[in-house]
Amino acid sequence: MKKLLILGVILFFPLKVSALSAQNIVAMDMDTHRTLYEKNAHNPHLIASISKIMTCIVAIELADLESEVTPTTTILKSFGSGIYIEVGEKIKLKDLLYGLMLRSGNDAALAISEYVGGTVDNFVKLMNEKAKSLGMNNTTFINPHGLENKEGKGNMSTAYDMALLSSYAMQNETYRNIVSTKNYKATSSTKTYSWTNKNKLLTMYEYTTGGKTGFTEKARRTLVSTAQKGDKNITIVTLNDPDDWQDHKNLYETLFKEYKRVKVVSKDQFKIENETYYKQEELYIKEDIYVLVNDLEKNAISIAYELNKIPNYKNDTKVGTIKIKLKDQVIKEEDIFVRKKEATKKTTFWQKILGWLKHD
Repeated sequence: MKKLLILGVILFFPLKVSALSAQNIVAMDMDTHRTLYEKNAHNPHLIASISKIMTCIVAIELADLESEVTPTTTILKSFGSGIYIEVGEKIKLKDLLYGLMLRSGNDAALAISEYVGGTVDNFVKLMNEKAKSLGMNNTTFINPHGLENKEGKGNMSTAYDMALLSSYAMQNETYRNIVSTKNYKATSSTKTYSWTNKNKLLTMYEYTTGGKTGFTEKARRTLVSTAQKGDKNITIVTLNDPDDWQDHKNLYETLFKEYKRVKVVSKDQFKIENETYYKQEELYIKEDIYVLVNDLEKNAISIAYELNKIPNYKNDTKVGTIKIKLKDQVIKEEDIFVRKKEATKKTTFWQKILGWLKHD
């Protein structure tokens, strides 16, 4: 049986920003996955080389980055941007990932996917499985690099889905290190490479922490970026945006100015009023709950508790969920746990007498 308690008043105040040139755009709080700004956020579009974010994170999670890769003739199918690796050359997987993300190497994408997945097609299956697990419901990958095939078909996604992917990938330290790197040198069995990151935001906007560029004639300019200022972590995705660098910078400046991270629930003072089923025990959450809101929103937050009446529960059993809402949108969820209180032992009259005698 589930018990639901709701506190607070719900209101919503849209953010006002200057005109942006992107066909599709999302700005997302990476910590809560709350959408802070959007336009055509859920419309599928060709995404070009920002596809490589998925290629990179799948490889990081599944393979030994210090292992040595020997590119096969598969890389000869590559065209467009490349890092110009050669068949038979030996190079670390980690270095290929830097070449993939800094220089958007399509040859690197093929070498990585074949090495990690056994075949390129099998690796693409892994990409789609990962997308599904992340809730990227409007995304389909057909290759690891983002180029369109001869029929004009390519990887399809939405600005929202790619923001989910960016938020997820940025939780990984190795991924963060790669995409925040401005310059990188790598040595293979035959030569030395020197790469500069194509992401101009790393030099033109001081709070940028990473991202990935993309372009094809059909997709036009696509860009994923991330930025952090103080305790605010935001990712922006634009699809078909001729002025993407400036749009990302301008939107970040607006968001960082308008939004503040506010603590809405303290783990040390957590209590659910009028709760009766677990009244003899202690309900708790593991972390303080923060949300990113503007000045108008911070006084219009609602908090909902969903508790399950679980029989024979033990210490640290999950018994419910706390949901932080703005309007009808859940912007943060955390699990609620139960902890049994230590039973207070009653002291008998004779135990008190013995205690006094020992004290004397």
